[in-house]
Amino acid sequence: MGMIHAANTSSAVRQQRHEALDSLDDFPTAPWATRALCEELTREGFDLSVMDAWEPCCNRGYMAEPLRESFRTVFATDVKDYGYSGLNAQADFLIDWAHDAPKVDFVVMNPPFKLGLEFIQQGLRHARVGVAAFVRSAFVEGGTRYDALFRDCPEALVLPFVERVVLWRGVLMDPDVPIWREKKDGKWGAEKPSTAMAYSWLVWIKPPMWNGRSEHRRIAPCRQRLTRPDDYPPLPVHLQRPVKEVLL
Repeated sequence: MGMIHAANTSSAVRQQRHEALDSLDDFPTAPWATRALCEELTREGFDLSVMDAWEPCCNRGYMAEPLRESFRTVFATDVKDYGYSGLNAQADFLIDWAHDAPKVDFVVMNPPFKLGLEFIQQGLRHARVGVAAFVRSAFVEGGTRYDALFRDCPEALVLPFVERVVLWRGVLMDPDVPIWREKKDGKWGAEKPSTAMAYSWLVWIKPPMWNGRSEHRRIAPCRQRLTRPDDYPPLPVHLQRPVKEVLL
């Protein structure tokens, strides 16, 4: 499979997204959620060990690394360099890649919410087999996305999580590790990271591998089983117990 690398000066890599970088989403995805997808794809009969994937929103690598556990190769890109050592190219997924596009079976991603439609459409242009997008469950709503995508190109699989997948801006949080936050009364207290947002995997399978029927099935509780000891980075200092609280 032909791949470009971070040092490559191809036209694709040189092109820039018009949207300001500070407006991009930065919500790292819990690795266990990606492993759950790989299990679902395997359940569908795909042998991921002989397939290649493109992760175009690789961020700090928290999705790309679990994909590497299952896929033969993973091509990791992002419009911004977050410091991930496995980054193949800092490049915009939405530009015209032309001959620079890697040849992949699946595009797997947690796309920016505002650009989710465009990322999925682009993924379908480049993936030989299919696209898997980790999105808010409410992503399936809305007339614009229905007209542009769902009406004529519906998902093959709709996979909502039974457990909540905790996403926080700029940091990957272990839901079992309490964080310290200042309350409205000025006192500090510990709480476990949580979210009110529901997430799902939406999977498109391209013809002729897709029979035209959409299947909706829940991803049963699996966080504990699919979490690995080294999945989460150390807790950021600003979320650790303040020294003054320890001394009291």
